[in-house]
Amino acid sequence: MRRVIIVEDETAAAVNLRSMLASIDSNVEVLAVLESVEEAVEFFSSDVEADVVFMDIHLADGESFRIFQSVDINIPIIFTTAYDEYALQAFKVNSIDYILKPYKEEELRRALDKLERLTVGERTMQKDSREKMVREVHGDNMQTMLLRYKDKLIPVTADEVAFFYTSEERVTVTTLKGDCYPVDKTLESLSQQLSPEKFFRANRQFIVSRRAVKDIAVWFGSRLALNLTIETPERIIISKARVPEFKSWLQSVHAD
Repeated sequence: MRRVIIVEDETAAAVNLRSMLASIDSNVEVLAVLESVEEAVEFFSSDVEADVVFMDIHLADGESFRIFQSVDINIPIIFTTAYDEYALQAFKVNSIDYILKPYKEEELRRALDKLERLTVGERTMQKDSREKMVREVHGDNMQTMLLRYKDKLIPVTADEVAFFYTSEERVTVTTLKGDCYPVDKTLESLSQQLSPEKFFRANRQFIVSRRAVKDIAVWFGSRLALNLTIETPERIIISKARVPEFKSWLQSVHAD
């Protein structure tokens, strides 16, 4: 018997996956269908014995990667997603197996055959790769963001970022190339996750990247005005009280 767990918030997709798995292998037993990060965390908090987890990348209450921040899952995982090949480059480099929606029987069969052939060592490597991806996306020094934009999941690395900006309780990120995407985080949470060597919280509206700082002008009242290599929605002003901290940050990073 092949024991399967499905983490999927779309009922039709979960039903379709269950049906296709049954047609591929009559010995498949679906132990549970979990629809959210919260439900998955609760389920995997207890001892669970299964052969594989099919996990959608984006669930109704957030990215499924959040599950691994709360619980340790030792079961092989196949990620599923409706996003295109470009968006999946971030997963390819970490050797994480995945299947594109809509599901195709030959792809499901291939993934199951691959898992059947995995050795103990390869399963450990897969788990290590998954944990590496989670650290990159959600670690203390976030290296990669997965941004949901229209019908895509866009990976943006920290080195590509020019600045983060908040206005009317909405946060956006602008890259050094000028691309702008919405971010489902506050500047406060970003400040805690981004590398303090690479990013500086300039004021209540902006977090700036060291890569984007072009020059600095002395502003009224002993404040500073930052000019970036890319246009900003408003002038970036650093208060008099934060000028010493900013100068120290800029000097230290350029000294490396």
